[in-house]
Amino acid sequence: MNSQVENSLDVNGVSHSFGSKRVIDQISFAVGIGEFKVLLGPNGAGKSTLFSLITRLYDTKKGSISIKGNSLDKSSYLALRHVGVVFQLPTLDLDLTVRQNLHYHASLHGLKRSDATQRMEIELDRLNMADRIDERVRNLNGGHRRRVEIARALLHSPNLLLLDEPTTGLSPLYVDMFFEKIAEIRKSRGVSIILAEQNATTALEVADRVMVLS
Repeated sequence: MNSQVENSLDVNGVSHSFGSKRVIDQISFAVGIGEFKVLLGPNGAGKSTLFSLITRLYDTKKGSISIKGNSLDKSSYLALRHVGVVFQLPTLDLDLTVRQNLHYHASLHGLKRSDATQRMEIELDRLNMADRIDERVRNLNGGHRRRVEIARALLHSPNLLLLDEPTTGLSPLYVDMFFEKIAEIRKSRGVSIILAEQNATTALEVADRVMVLS
């Protein structure tokens, strides 16, 4: 572990292929502590593949990735405990309540039930969802489900938040509200953010830097 951590994320010379098809080729970049970066690119550019490498859904076969100074290959537990993720496709259990979904996630991170309850109430209140905590996810609209996924991603107090095209399928009204909430979370929590988008017009207003993946 690096005792002098300067970045939330370091990606160095990472490449990835599916068979003979090279999807990512020698990518290197860093995300500073508290920094908000937008990752732009069309479908097939490799945005989701890159996120899968950062979250270790795929093994890094060429290059290296470190999170808060911890090597993803050598110290995956220490690295991934700092990461919160909102995936492109919904991953909530529709038949469980908001509370049940969040408690399940908290248990995977080893949080005590009392601590998890306190944290979920704080995060849901921040996202104006506290009054929906005992409602089944199936009864929520798309925008509200995204808010629950953000609350879930923040439960374990991550230093790095990954957002993989989180506004897909949302109305323009909910897109604007989504980015307002993300900006508020960044300001209050000081969390580093990487947002993958195809069209990041709104995101550009709150991001520090833009990376283009082609």
